[in-house]
Amino acid sequence: MDLGNHSTITEFILLGLSADPHIQVALFVLFLGIYLLTVMGNLIMLLVIRTDSHLHTPMYFFLSHLSFVDICFSSVTVPKMLENLLSQKKTISVECCLTQVFFVFVAAGTEACLLSVMAYDRYAAICHPLLYGQIMNKQLYMQLVWGSWGLSFLDALINIFLAMKMVFCKAQIIPHYSCEMPSLLSLSCSDTSKNLIALLCSTLLHGLGTFLLVFLSYARIIATILSISSTSGRSKAFSTCSSHLTAVTLYYGSGLLRHLMPNSGSPLELIFSVQYTVVTPVLNPLIYSLKNKEVKAALTRTMEKYLQHIRC
Repeated sequence: MDLGNHSTITEFILLGLSADPHIQVALFVLFLGIYLLTVMGNLIMLLVIRTDSHLHTPMYFFLSHLSFVDICFSSVTVPKMLENLLSQKKTISVECCLTQVFFVFVAAGTEACLLSVMAYDRYAAICHPLLYGQIMNKQLYMQLVWGSWGLSFLDALINIFLAMKMVFCKAQIIPHYSCEMPSLLSLSCSDTSKNLIALLCSTLLHGLGTFLLVFLSYARIIATILSISSTSGRSKAFSTCSSHLTAVTLYYGSGLLRHLMPNSGSPLELIFSVQYTVVTPVLNPLIYSLKNKEVKAALTRTMEKYLQHIRC
């Protein structure tokens, strides 16, 4: 991404979360801990799903990709945030900034698509249990996952291709801890109408579009659960999708609130950004392990196998 020929600014200043050195040290320790837990927790989920044959189902195939996306999502923003918290020069080059924006698009878009795909999977399992194997066959769930990745990469490429044509000649300060497309648009002194249209399409596709699929799936799921006569049957049916519903609420809730707010760098805006880019990836493995009996059983079996290998 060679922008030097037509951009008077070659780097941006990321203001981060705080200018107080003492608070910065405390935040560094906090977010380093969260990042390490994110990577470790999601890697454990990937290992357990891959090694335990009981979890070789469409639902856990989707969950394994969600865990991988969460590692990527956190790794896109947190390492640079940690570097800036301990650095006097809190800068990022235009090229690195656009690279970060690209991978944020990929990770955020893929996570939204996977959550909607997982909602459809729960709809098929609860509303059509006898036909679940036919509906969610291997060909379909593979297409859904790779389609989610492919669509997100295409969306990111379009937005970054247009962003590479922007000229940055205004104030180079970004009131945030990471690069996001809305922040870059406000710094450009060139025509950004095409960028705004592309960003709007991305928001409609990965934000409104995927949320609508989740909403419709759960509307049918709730209607089906309420039609079950026995209390134990309703409780069992709801327990199969409670983990996913919690993850959806956290991701879409914080993401929606973040993008509805102006790019002012206000404390509330930064809190919502941290919630959906840093906190949600570390919570997802906890949500799916603590609220899911199959995952807890698989974790126990994996630990027992590991301990047996150590003893041998």
